[in-house]
Amino acid sequence: MKLYCYLFCIFLFASQKTLVAQYDFSGYVDTQHWSGDIYLSLIEDYRKLSGVYPEQIIQKTTSDSLGYFSFSGDNLPSENRMYRIHMENCSEDEKDAIHFNGFCPDSKEILFIANNHDSLTLPFSFDKEMFCKIVSNNQKSDAFIKVDSIIHEMRFAFASYRSETNRKLNVKKWFSTLQQYVQNQDEPLTELYIYAFLSDKANNLYAYYLEDLNTNPYYDQLLQRLQTKYPNNIYTNRYKAELASDKFLINSGENAPKNYWLWALFIVLISSIAINILQFSQARARNKIAKDLSKNLTQQEQKVLNFILEDKTNKEIASSMFVSISTIKTHINNLYKKLNVRSREEVKSLYINK
Repeated sequence: MKLYCYLFCIFLFASQKTLVAQYDFSGYVDTQHWSGDIYLSLIEDYRKLSGVYPEQIIQKTTSDSLGYFSFSGDNLPSENRMYRIHMENCSEDEKDAIHFNGFCPDSKEILFIANNHDSLTLPFSFDKEMFCKIVSNNQKSDAFIKVDSIIHEMRFAFASYRSETNRKLNVKKWFSTLQQYVQNQDEPLTELYIYAFLSDKANNLYAYYLEDLNTNPYYDQLLQRLQTKYPNNIYTNRYKAELASDKFLINSGENAPKNYWLWALFIVLISSIAINILQFSQARARNKIAKDLSKNLTQQEQKVLNFILEDKTNKEIASSMFVSISTIKTHINNLYKKLNVRSREEVKSLYINK
């Protein structure tokens, strides 16, 4: 009877614990080299996967004398999300100054996938290395660690021969290798992890990502997988927006030559219109001045002006007016003085478009 009661109490305690704390993330830290608080973060912005971001932290704890720590509760999303556990050796006074843009030079972290029902442990690996191994009932939890090993191989391959030719030859292979691997994991969050790496503008692979995006249907297919498994999720919505933005960037680049000539033609057209308007305004101003000056001319001088504008010679003007050439020269000299000009060309320019 006592045994039954004992077993019932154990069952009742376990049931209450299950109801109260559905997730349990625990592990060990090296207390000889690391001290202070340990933080659990929920990562909703996959552009902030690695680093220290106070707005992501949802819980903190400390380890015991053996280095053991634990996070538990019932307040996480029921679907898989990206999480980070990290600790640092920075003092409270140093954090604001050191944690610029999320970077912390003296921190240790591990990224994983989990949900509100998962049990997850971070045991020591060889040489008491912490945050290098994940044991979990969620098969997706350690996906990021596996992906990191492939990225490490890729970096080693690129580093062996640093030539641009080697990079071009290998980049398509590694893009395909990474994308194929994460797609086989049947977890779009793992694919987002790779996408965040390949599409990072600070990454040397960014130009190749844009080329791949332009020809590879993989990225549109990933969007479909995200919308199916995580509809209206912040991950999905952000990816959709970034994908549209990058495609617009590519299309703008492809149309650049056409746009260039269109803009050049537009600039020439506007310039031509502006020049014509300016010339028209100047002509109107000159005509107004000439009209005002013409009021001071005598009848004979006005006749001489009209003949000059018709390109008549002095002899032709004298013959038309039945006067001598010397008289015409006198009229022209008086005309020049009243119009403030020195030659027939200046007279004509004054009356252009009159």
